[in-house]
Amino acid sequence: MTATAPAPSTARARVTAFLPRLALVLAALLAALFTAAAPATAHAALTASDPTDGAVVATAPAQVTLSFSEQVAMGDDSIRVLDPQGKRVDTGELRDMCSGNTVRYGTALHTGLPNGTYTVAWQAVSADSHPISGAFTFSIGAPSATDVSLPTAQAGGGPVGIAYGIARYAAYAGFTVLVGGAAFILLCWRRGAAERPLQKLVVRAWVTLTAATLAMLVLRTPYTGSGSFSDVFDLDGLRAVLETKTGASLVSRLLLLGAAALFVAVLFGVYARRVAGLGPDEAGRSDGADGADGADESDPADEAEGPDDTSDLTFGLAIGGAVVAGGIAATWALSEHASTGIQPGIAMPADILHLMAVAMWLGGLAALLVALHKVPGIERAAVRRFSRVAFVSVLVLAVTGVYQSWRQLGSWSALTGTEYGQLLLLKVGLVAVLLGIAYVSRRWTTRLAEAPTDAEAAVASVPAVAAVGQGSDDVSRETASGAVSEGSDVSRETEPVAVPADPERAAQLARQRAARESALEKRVRDADPDRAGLRRSVLAEAAIAVILLAVTTVLTSTEPGRTLEREAGRGSTATAVPDRAVKITLPFDTGGPNGKGSVRLELDPGRVGANTLHLWSESADGTPFDLPEIKVAFTLPAKDIGPLPLVPERAAPGHWTASGVQLPLTGEWRIDVTVRTSDIDQTTVQKTVKIG
Repeated sequence: MTATAPAPSTARARVTAFLPRLALVLAALLAALFTAAAPATAHAALTASDPTDGAVVATAPAQVTLSFSEQVAMGDDSIRVLDPQGKRVDTGELRDMCSGNTVRYGTALHTGLPNGTYTVAWQAVSADSHPISGAFTFSIGAPSATDVSLPTAQAGGGPVGIAYGIARYAAYAGFTVLVGGAAFILLCWRRGAAERPLQKLVVRAWVTLTAATLAMLVLRTPYTGSGSFSDVFDLDGLRAVLETKTGASLVSRLLLLGAAALFVAVLFGVYARRVAGLGPDEAGRSDGADGADGADESDPADEAEGPDDTSDLTFGLAIGGAVVAGGIAATWALSEHASTGIQPGIAMPADILHLMAVAMWLGGLAALLVALHKVPGIERAAVRRFSRVAFVSVLVLAVTGVYQSWRQLGSWSALTGTEYGQLLLLKVGLVAVLLGIAYVSRRWTTRLAEAPTDAEAAVASVPAVAAVGQGSDDVSRETASGAVSEGSDVSRETEPVAVPADPERAAQLARQRAARESALEKRVRDADPDRAGLRRSVLAEAAIAVILLAVTTVLTSTEPGRTLEREAGRGSTATAVPDRAVKITLPFDTGGPNGKGSVRLELDPGRVGANTLHLWSESADGTPFDLPEIKVAFTLPAKDIGPLPLVPERAAPGHWTASGVQLPLTGEWRIDVTVRTSDIDQTTVQKTVKIG
């Protein structure tokens, strides 16, 4: 009895040789982007706190409150207050004090807190899914030494942040190839549904997106919390994540991926079997007439005799696939930058269109590259159709991209003055390079259409290799026999191959057969110089696309320029003269003997909260003037605060000092200094200073 030995897959051998190089390139790219980039910042920012950072209060406050620029998610342990020894002094119960456009949260403090310096550490998750954190100190009575060190690491950083960033990149890549590959088959090359290389590409993209989504779900707790990988096993944390907007989006994505799995099964099952029986001419008609490609026009009589029975199924798959793909894209739009800020009702649909256009262009590019590399028999019309699809996708990208850029930047200065704007410029530059290479690819496509005869003759002249299998209908197109171009009448007959009894000899014959098939496939692939030139230019496009996708991933994790500029404006308004001592000189004349002189005043640090006051008095000849009495008062007329009287203590002849001088608000403060040079001679001099 003669057995039939299956020939090793040429595609598998080539992929095995290519994978190490691809993995090395991707690893270097990801390491450069995700380790060099700063940890993910967020859309929300801390705008105010009570007590403020560095404030010295006379009595212990009943609570600590934090205000944010955008809505945030916080838990009971999100705000922690520590005493000088590092012991928690808050009750651990979060207070939601939000009202209207005011986003404020707080926590109550235990009563009877002693004097000293206290540390407030907080952590939250902004509305666009990114974690934020910070810490500051305040003092009761007077500052003191503290054993608590302020955390320097930001939330979302460290190894967990890198792992989460890689998962985000993998999710974007998987979605792009999944949607773009399926669209390439349905819109450009229906016979591709029966090609094993394209089937593997789309299925692996689905697996990548599913695995990345699961990884993001289990990493969400440590990513927004402790930053420790051990927290992936925290079931309570996972339950809390599922109750958040981001958790709901990830779960929705997994459910939609179940529907996508059914779509892929039908596409590569029933649909692939139907289109596999169509000849190239019939498949070309089912893909749509393309007069510009120079393809033979079909006879109406032929169309009447053999109606295409795949049109209804193609239409159904296209509609169902578009709905599922749009739903998956919406899981990003509903949980990230598009869902916050201005015009979310317009931004979210625009973001969905943007993601879909990216997938149609770059994912279709990946499918075209695989087809050109693995299936030399791909029709010229398919390449021309993809060129049109890519052109429409670029138009959609341009419109939605301009709108998103305006929405996230808000000004020209943010384009160059913020990290978000700089990354956006890099992205625009990469897109420009990609379009330049795409123009070259389009020229190669035109040459393919202008010279079809030579290409077909070159492919048809290569003898077919007999494929090994049970019948001609089961022959894989990964072998060279599947590479015979349209119009070739070469038979795909099978012939049994005797398997030697010696396993080593059988393996040797299999390797030789694989080598012959690989050499033949290379000859077929390289027989047409125009097709080879197109393959090289598409490969260059794909390489730029990989980098572009990585930059986009980092961009979605970066705080928008509009938010940064708004917070910078708030900071400049709230702090007019930050951390700089106020120094003024006030001449005086009480009108009595030796009544002339001057007072030098220094208020350090000259900001809201506790300050130290120094006064020096000098006579007209510049010597220290030891006044009988000197008093100071602070008044903020704009807020009807004051006068706040103060009597400094004498530190030395002509020198007075006071510590813990409290100025509660920013603004234009009037300083009144009253000096007395004798029992009856005194005067008050004043000056207005800006306190930040």
